Amino acid sequence: MVFPGAFNWPLWVAQERGLFAQNGISVEVTEIPGSVVQWTHLAEGSGDVAITLMDNVVAYREGQGEAPVTVPDAIAVMASDARLMPALMVRPDIASYAGLKGQTLSVDAVLTGLALILFALLEKGGLRKDEYKIVRTGGVLQRYEGLKRHDFAGALFNTPFSSQLKDLGFRELDTAESIMSRYQGHVIATRRNWADKNRDALCGFLRAFSDAVDWLYEPASRNEAFAIFGKYMPNADKGAATIAYSVLFDARNGFTKRGAADLEGIAAVLKLRSRFGTPAKPLGPPSAYFDAHYLDAALKGS
Repeated sequence: MVFPGAFNWPLWVAQERGLFAQNGISVEVTEIPGSVVQWTHLAEGSGDVAITLMDNVVAYREGQGEAPVTVPDAIAVMASDARLMPALMVRPDIASYAGLKGQTLSVDAVLTGLALILFALLEKGGLRKDEYKIVRTGGVLQRYEGLKRHDFAGALFNTPFSSQLKDLGFRELDTAESIMSRYQGHVIATRRNWADKNRDALCGFLRAFSDAVDWLYEPASRNEAFAIFGKYMPNADKGAATIAYSVLFDARNGFTKRGAADLEGIAAVLKLRSRFGTPAKPLGPPSAYFDAHYLDAALKGS
């Protein structure tokens, strides 16, 4: 279960190049409109694996999620993200935080995900909670299209959506880097009970995903990679593949190779959730929510 967007490129490559089949598995990729639907399906067992924000893993494990479900054995097992901070993108006419007073900002969910970063940024910018409005719009694609229509004043976006909005004239007001130095964004998550019962399948999935990321970084793969992008993103803006590739597979800030998670980045997620999570409760260390042993086994081929 994934949110729509170019950050699914490794999944598309694994499908098109037969990497899942080589690892003895068949994968059905389902695009969902937002985290509430995603975690409801995961809780009900109608989905097995999710590419989601690390904050969602913590929130739904701890009973702080937007949907009325708890997934007590939720775990992240692999990083699946570029190493850049989400940006607060706003309409071209908004030049400062003061310009957001009385305005509406969009989130996927109020209690989870990038919303917590948004609250921290607005607080840093001197805005009280009663000085702006929050509307639930759905996943990143819905926020992207909504901001282009000026349905709201701003929202947080990861790359490459933030880059595409800049090209359309929208303003980057701030980034999460102004309030933290590290942040773990998207991860591959599942339920520990399912992972233990389906260890070989999960390891095959993680191995295929890692191999797809490695392949995408190879210069010789570029033409085929862009053709795959075009197949899965037929309505993308002209030049979207070039922008997405330059960001997602940048040697320094792109996808982490071999799925390595940023434990300091997970600690930053936990710090934000400790401040803004509802209901307030003590949280565990990063290792409580990220279990690397499935990934280690996958990369060793065991």
